[in-house]
Amino acid sequence: MLPSDKNGTLLTVIENKIATVQFGHPASNSFPRVLLDRLTNELTYLSDNEEVSVIILKSEGTSTFCAGASFDELLAVSTLEEGTRFFSGFANLINAMRSCKKIIIGRIQGKAVGGGVGIIAACDYALANLESSIKLSELAIGIGPFVIEPAVSRKIGKTAMSEMTLSAHEWKTASWALQKGLYSKVLETKEELDLEVDVFSKKLAGYNPEALSEMKKIFWEGTAHWDKLLKERASISGRLVLSDFTKNALIK
Repeated sequence: MLPSDKNGTLLTVIENKIATVQFGHPASNSFPRVLLDRLTNELTYLSDNEEVSVIILKSEGTSTFCAGASFDELLAVSTLEEGTRFFSGFANLINAMRSCKKIIIGRIQGKAVGGGVGIIAACDYALANLESSIKLSELAIGIGPFVIEPAVSRKIGKTAMSEMTLSAHEWKTASWALQKGLYSKVLETKEELDLEVDVFSKKLAGYNPEALSEMKKIFWEGTAHWDKLLKERASISGRLVLSDFTKNALIK
């Protein structure tokens, strides 16, 4: 793995038709805008790479899958344009995952917050372990999970999405996420998780890639309007992040 820096790291390894994409950031695998853009571009590239049939999306480390948006960058936002541009990074990533021609398997080895939950929801199949609890904490800092809501609601439904959003300080267990449909399977240990990811991805990579691509289109039917919708949602978050409530909450 390449050494971490303030903008995070991204590494892709392609082997036997499987592309393993690993992102990382020293601040609990959070996403500054530049890392969001790099991951978006990488998935767009892999979508058209004929040497790839399946993508595994994972993060570095053991305890946290993804802490969502970079708090440092959120604090630095000073205009509506800057705020909208920042949250558009998550909109672009989710849309890239949605429109990617390859099946994306999420390997979730730890906790996920905010945008990290949105990334999990945008995976086509998510495998996790018992430590992979989730939380939508946005309301607690004065904004809301506007950009990721369509992806999360698509997986777990409006009722569970509402429950997560309003209980902004409450962690939901991996078992809860499995029951609601965010996770496809939950393993007890990281070792069992890695084995399951390996076995499942190899099985998928052995299937007809054209059939996988056509099935992915069906999985995501009815979401073409997300290109516009998620950008509109980004502008809501971009406005709210300028509030005194949010600024004060971020520095506590």
